[in-house]
Amino acid sequence: MTVSPHSPKPTDGQAIDPDPALDFDKLYTARLHAARVRPYLATALFALRVVPSRDVPTMGVDRHWRCYVSPAFVDRTPVEELAGVWVHEVSHLLRDHHGRSDRFAHEHHLTGPGERLRMNIAADLEINDDVYGDGLAVPEGIAVPRALRLPGDLLMEEYLRLFRLGPATQDFQWLDCGGGADGLDRSWEFGPDGAHGLSARERDAVRFRVAQGITARPGNTPKSWRRWAEEAFQPPQPWRQLLGAAIRAAASGGGAGEDYSYGRPARRSAGLPGVVLPGLRRRPPQVAVVIDTSGSVSDRELGGALREVAEICRALGGRRDLVRVVPCDAAAHRVHTLCRSEGIALTGGGGTDLRAGFTRALRTRPRPDVVVALTDGQTPWPGTRPPCRTVIGLFPRPPRDVDESVPDYRPTAPPSWARVVEIDPSG
Repeated sequence: MTVSPHSPKPTDGQAIDPDPALDFDKLYTARLHAARVRPYLATALFALRVVPSRDVPTMGVDRHWRCYVSPAFVDRTPVEELAGVWVHEVSHLLRDHHGRSDRFAHEHHLTGPGERLRMNIAADLEINDDVYGDGLAVPEGIAVPRALRLPGDLLMEEYLRLFRLGPATQDFQWLDCGGGADGLDRSWEFGPDGAHGLSARERDAVRFRVAQGITARPGNTPKSWRRWAEEAFQPPQPWRQLLGAAIRAAASGGGAGEDYSYGRPARRSAGLPGVVLPGLRRRPPQVAVVIDTSGSVSDRELGGALREVAEICRALGGRRDLVRVVPCDAAAHRVHTLCRSEGIALTGGGGTDLRAGFTRALRTRPRPDVVVALTDGQTPWPGTRPPCRTVIGLFPRPPRDVDESVPDYRPTAPPSWARVVEIDPSG
């Protein structure tokens, strides 16, 4: 049968009838070519579930790893270009563009299909920088940074801050890579209850295997993919295991990470006819990272701190929007909403008083469930326990090291209410 928004959408356990008009031989030949020229993406390419559809403009994906394919588009597109489309679409899913778009829209109060189109364009700009060439033909009219006079090698979130819809983007109005690219569900998608989608566990397993392959054999893998793999897959360090445990404890603690939502009504609503009660939903924990930027902290240690920020994001499932970074020496500096760790300006260089950093971190909204302090320990500490879990990562120091700005000052030991561990700035 032909899949359309007006046809019954098969549920799990039902088969999707093949569309006789779709040239599967050509489509799968293109996928095999894509896997040969981009072997580090092979696992993800063969994990996609093909769904023939006459309603998708070209090829598009949903967040459940289904790939909807137009038979007419396959007929008119050369195999070499189809291979590039395979790589393009699976890149949206590996890089979690649908989840990142949802979070960006929520954080910046963006609504409507126009904003989602802008997110699709921004996601394409991030991907198309390094998809084509080296065995993949470059299609005409694709969205690339130079077409909008923008720099290359940026992330979707960074591009979204640099352009708006207008005359410069009118050539990209046709873009529609599906809900897997911008988070907006399409009428031709099956949704969460449809057949042949990958579960959350299966999707995580695919990402892990791809990241593991890139990390083990980077070879000629593009810089953006190496960066993605480093953030998605890093060998755990003892201190990182401790941080992960603190985050999990914060997420499971009574009252922490919980909120009421009408998205899933409470079960007790069944006992109150005509009344809909909100259900209690678990939300992921918010993390504030206070980084000691005083003069006694070396550039090498600051670099190690940024690596730890990337690891914290990985521990949160890649959710950069859940992390806030507060640089602090004797005073707290501007709070950074995380886009990527190398974009954080670690200003400072004076004395040390992390009490200001803790105060600023606890005033961020949403309020953090975990505060992480990365420091050499040469600081006074807050006199009272913060109303959330606290982890202190200490850069190693000689036992009698002193504060750099007050020679007769001896720092107090980290407070007993914090979990303390020594970290290795070399990673």
